[in-house]
Order: sequence, then structure tokens, then C-alpha cells
Amino acid sequence: MSRPTISTLGTLASAAVLLALSACAATSPSPTSSGGSPQGSPSASAAASQAAAGWTATTGMITARSGHTATRLANGEVLVAGGTGGGTVLASAELFDPSTGTWGATGTMVEARASHAAVLLPSGKVLVVGGSGSSGLLASAELWDPGTGAWTATGSMAVARTGQMAIRLASGKVLVEGSGGGFTPSAELWDPGSGTWAATGSMTVGRANQTATLLLNGKVLVVGGAGMSGMLASAQLYDPATGTWAATGAMTTPRQFHTATLLADGKVLVTGSSSASGILASAELYDPTTGSWAVTGALIEGRAGQTTTLLLNGKVLVAGGSSTSSALTSAELYDPGSGSWTATASMTEARSQGTATLLPDGSVLVVGGRNSASGALASAELYDPGSGS
Repeated sequence: MSRPTISTLGTLASAAVLLALSACAATSPSPTSSGGSPQGSPSASAAASQAAAGWTATTGMITARSGHTATRLANGEVLVAGGTGGGTVLASAELFDPSTGTWGATGTMVEARASHAAVLLPSGKVLVVGGSGSSGLLASAELWDPGTGAWTATGSMAVARTGQMAIRLASGKVLVEGSGGGFTPSAELWDPGSGTWAATGSMTVGRANQTATLLLNGKVLVVGGAGMSGMLASAQLYDPATGTWAATGAMTTPRQFHTATLLADGKVLVTGSSSASGILASAELYDPTTGSWAVTGALIEGRAGQTTTLLLNGKVLVAGGSSTSSALTSAELYDPGSGSWTATASMTEARSQGTATLLPDGSVLVVGGRNSASGALASAELYDPGSGS
């Protein structure tokens, strides 16, 4: 991988969003409905395309989008917000009701954003922070209230960031890290009591396109991404008790645009990546008791931009993403007991950069994203582990 220049660093995320917007303008499908009422049942053509085992098409979103967030609420509904679609950055938001399989519009965000982060708070509200807007990286944050369906601005970060992850700590505070212009190592904490941000310890290595995972011991593991020297294999731990970062074992392979999933035994599974040598199929496990990584079974198909979901049975579902040439429909299951992958039913539609949300009944809702033919997608589908595993 070539070394990025300083002039490039602050615009990487913005450039990615602008490229996506250009594609959306040319190929994005029209929204399937408008207004505040839920959409109707799936069309006959959508029903006919349902996969035989594992996946079932459900009603599409009101607005096609990628680069959005999807947050499961306390009542089991899913809030989808922002993203890009129709040639623009979106401020719209909508709710999926699993009991009816339909979508309904909710309040519009204060500021349009994509590649932002969202986190469910103990109060039931949802905090949305950062991302890319029509004019660049955002430092702003806002709150969605499930009681009113309305958004209100809250304190802004000190540093504008996009593609960052937001982690709710045991204290109720929210940690964001890195992903600003210039591969910033800075990190900040949002206090729900005051609605303000405060600086906390900076990472030992600045990075973007990393993953962040809350461990069972309350610490936060940040892994990989891109830094000043190129793609990273390094990992760091944030200790909320001290507000400091410490290096931990490095991955066996540098990677970005990967996924990281906390397993039931407390280990973290990292899968896939785009790299200088192409799309990776490799996977590895982080053991927090030793601070070390070990290679585990490789994916059947290399992919980046996939979704990864821990199922109620302890297995991990990886779906979609992109290969070197196109978006994927394929999906596979990781068994922590054997450390191996098996193919499961393919999705009804190829997609990359979508979102996946585990629903209360154990099924998985996959929404939006992009594919090679249609640009941003409005479609949604459900994976049933009972029929697909």
C-alpha cells in the first residue's frame, strides 16, 4: 500500500462519500414510497425472488441508502438514519417494525450525515455523532427521542470525524476515537448527564477505518485501520478507569474495512479486509487474557465491507460485502467451537456496506448498502438461523 500524503489524510472520508454520491446520482433507485405512513407488503416480484432457505425479502426502506446506521431499540424496532442516496447526503430516518415487517418515517435529523456513528443510550434515546456532510467532516452530534420521534442537537466534538465508531461504556459515557482528518490519535468522551464532550487519552497510533469493540472486562479494543505509514496490524486497549491507551498484541495481518465481533467466550473475531494485495479471506482471534492473536479458519470467500453478526446460537453470520470485482450475495457461518466456516444460504440481493441488526427473535435484518448494478439500495431481507444454518 502506498503511503498517504498529509494533504490526502484529511479528505479521505470526504472523498469516499463524494464518490458514492456520484454513483448514487447515476444509478440510485427511486424511493419506494414517501410520507410518514408505513409502506405496504413486498411486491410480487420481490416475493418471487426470496431465497429458498435462510433469507427472505421483506419490505424495502422508504429511501435507498448506504453509509447509514441501524440501531435496535428497546422495543425491538430498528432505527435507520442518514447515509447517502439519490445523489445526496441524507438527513432522513425511518423505523422498521419486526412485528409487521414494515417501515415508517420518523423525524429528520438536524444535519444530513453519512458514515457517522450511532449508539443506543440507557435512556432509550439514540446518539448520532460525526460523519461526512455535504461540505466535509462533521463534529456535530444529535439525539433521537423515541417518545417524540424528534432529533435535537447536543454538544459537538472538539474534532470533526467520519467513519469512527462510538462505544457506550459501563459508566454510560460514549467513547469515540480516531478517524478525523490527518489520522488523528485523539479520543473524546460524551457525558449524557451534561450533553458535552471532553478529551480523554489519545491513542498511541492515529488511525482511520479501524474497528472498536467493548470487551467483557469493560476495556475497548481498537484494531487495524489505516495510519500515516499505511495499513495497520497494531491494536490498542482503552481503559475507562484511567482514561489511557496501551498497546496490545498486533494482528498477524494488517487490515482495514474489516469487521470485529465479540464472541460469547470474550474473544474477538476479526474477518476480511481490503489490502494492498487485494481482498482478504483470512480471519483471526484476539484473546484478552493473553493479549495475543491467533489465526483461525479462513472465510470461504474473501470479502470487505461485509456485515458480521453474532447469532443467539453463538455462531457468527458474515454476509455480503465485495470481492475484487463486485458486490456479493454469499453468506457464511463461523463456528467458534471448530474454528471453521460453512456456507449458508445466499442473500436475495448482492450488497456491500449494508447494515445487519440482530432482532429479538434471533433473526437478522440486513438493510440497504450498495451493489454494482443499482447503486444505493432500499431493499431489506431477513436471515432465519433456524432454516439457514
